[in-house]
Amino acid sequence: MTNVLLVGLGTTTLSALTSLIAKCNVQALVRNIEPNVADPVLELAQQSGIPIYSDTSQAQIKALILQDQPDCVVVSSYHQILPPELIQLSTFINVHYSPLPQYRGRANVNWAMINDEPTAAITIHRISPDLDGGNILFQQPISIQFDDTIADLYDRLNQIQQQHLGDTVVKALSGYQGLLQDQTEATYCCTRLAEDGEINWSDSTRKIDCLIRALVAPFPGAYTYFQGQQTRIWRAKPVEHPPNYVGRIPGRVIGRSKAAGFVDVLTGDGVLRIFEVQIEGAEKAIAATVIKSVKSTLGLRTSDLLKRIQTLEQHLTKLQENAK
Repeated sequence: MTNVLLVGLGTTTLSALTSLIAKCNVQALVRNIEPNVADPVLELAQQSGIPIYSDTSQAQIKALILQDQPDCVVVSSYHQILPPELIQLSTFINVHYSPLPQYRGRANVNWAMINDEPTAAITIHRISPDLDGGNILFQQPISIQFDDTIADLYDRLNQIQQQHLGDTVVKALSGYQGLLQDQTEATYCCTRLAEDGEINWSDSTRKIDCLIRALVAPFPGAYTYFQGQQTRIWRAKPVEHPPNYVGRIPGRVIGRSKAAGFVDVLTGDGVLRIFEVQIEGAEKAIAATVIKSVKSTLGLRTSDLLKRIQTLEQHLTKLQENAK
């Protein structure tokens, strides 16, 4: 049976481990351990008698390769680029959730949804010194539906990984070389940070909707500001056939339903209906229980910043006076 070392830090690793256990001998799992957090990946590894190494450094991976001499190292969600001197020690196979050679790099599924792409994909490929540039061993696209969230896409992609990863690894180690990528078609995605999720209410309704759906849990969430407080928007949808506002202030609340729990907010070209929000430091809540006035405007405005500056100046003046 094929001996495999699995390296996996993210939400794709459970389906990867499940698939590999069915077809291979998983010698070890490299995965971060968060204290007091239930992790089904670790539970499955423990139930299967697979050693777990919480040191996720490249030095640890190298040591395990030299110790166990696996036939293959499978990577399913790792946060570092592996150097040539490491990948030459074994056969390395990576699971990448994009239609390579397009969407190389980081946060690929999020970017696909943010960019309103019609499809996402899973690619299983050999790791080469080029970023996501090795031969393609398996690839399958999936459609992105109009109201899908990022969680929906990951669920479907994880199911495909679980079905095909083990067989693909065995096939590759039996001699299948895969298909060369067309380097001229390569595109790249940069890493996304939490602050990249701020909503620009002057954008189109569709663009804002895509951003919100692309950043729902387990990601940090798209956010705006309400009464100067950072406020995450977890559930929303575009309003079909909205009223035509020729006097338009993007971010202005124009409607609210206490019974249905939503608030309607102007965008650059339409109206977004918001159902669930979360003010920083509070629990998630029905939007209409937090935003209670059509005189409210979402987003951090110049007047909000000036008020904050004035408040800080007044506070500083009092401190200086008290110190005399």
